[in-house]
Amino acid sequence: MLKALRFALILIFLIPFTVEAQFRSLSDEAEISILTIGPGAQLYDKFGHSAFRVKDSSQEFDIVFNYGVYDFNTPNFYTKFAQGKLPYQLGVGYFDGFFESYKQQNRWVKEQVLNLSYAEKQALFRFLQKNALPENREYQYDFFYDNCATKIRDVLKNVVGEDLTYTDDFKEEQYTFRELIQQNVHWNTWGSLGMDVAIGAVVDQPATAWEYQFLPDYVFQAAATATLQKNGTSENLVKETKTLFENTPRDATPFFFTSPLFVFLLIAVFILWRTFNDAKQIGRCRRMDGGLFAITGIIGIILFLLWFATDHSATANNYNLLWAFPINIGIAWAVSRPYPKKWVRQYVFFLALLLALLCIHWITGVQAFPKALIPFFLALAVRYIFLLWYLKRKPQSPTIEG
Repeated sequence: MLKALRFALILIFLIPFTVEAQFRSLSDEAEISILTIGPGAQLYDKFGHSAFRVKDSSQEFDIVFNYGVYDFNTPNFYTKFAQGKLPYQLGVGYFDGFFESYKQQNRWVKEQVLNLSYAEKQALFRFLQKNALPENREYQYDFFYDNCATKIRDVLKNVVGEDLTYTDDFKEEQYTFRELIQQNVHWNTWGSLGMDVAIGAVVDQPATAWEYQFLPDYVFQAAATATLQKNGTSENLVKETKTLFENTPRDATPFFFTSPLFVFLLIAVFILWRTFNDAKQIGRCRRMDGGLFAITGIIGIILFLLWFATDHSATANNYNLLWAFPINIGIAWAVSRPYPKKWVRQYVFFLALLLALLCIHWITGVQAFPKALIPFFLALAVRYIFLLWYLKRKPQSPTIEG
């Protein structure tokens, strides 16, 4: 019953509606706030959420402007999503439904009432209303540079202008984009592994305080230290901060025996055990070699397409291709033959060099790779060294199949 209620409330909020009487004016009592929502249980909720709240008690309306809405009826929805071309929208909904949906999800909700003049409130409200019109509400989403959180910062700066100043005071330490992501997602989870494999070296660059605000929590912190110029004096952007809902904390520590590290540790142990037996018997498990090449090749093709065939800015310059090399898929059959050609050994040597290059990239900070894959990388290196030794030999009898 609770799940059904939660789903209904979410649906009610996500259906955009046109604010009655477009470009209506606010009363003197109106308040505009930044709403910040804490992380949820699902991967797509882990980073929190941000929105504007416009409350005018004298006119009896309380609405939320939310830049995190997308339309499931968009033509070729999944294709556009995969290509990074899915348009997001500015949705408008009632505050009560918005608030209740996040309470049901056990996600904290904080509000920062903005210290704006009446003219600034009216200008911001007019901007949001105009932006919510059907012809204006869509925008090209980008996880790092144009999302529900950065829109809060950008809209305020657009409307208030030079009178609004963001400081770096809230940024206590220097983090890369990847490190900022990992503050919200535990490294030893499948979601974190998937993101770390899919995103490239572009996210291993240090982020500025301005760029920190792709995450809602940093929008909250930046707004708390931002200032407004009023009549020659500097005042805080935030007039009042409220906690509207305090969630019940839940243990987010992943269960180790289903975690990526444990799974890849098992895979690595199997590869090493099989390699030891092969060396002892002077044989080779051709099925395992063919499988390793095929799987790493398929992953490499996906990463290659994410880099060159999509508009996702975060998937560029992805050096995970050093271990998941796309051409491996075409070599899988050749390496699994009883008597591979001489060039196969040369190709294995090339793959071993790529693994060495991966280590150099990691050590020098060019790109960080998933820590959960370390056992797999080590096992892969040992297997490549074994293949170099084995393929150098000239067997007089068929290879031993295992």
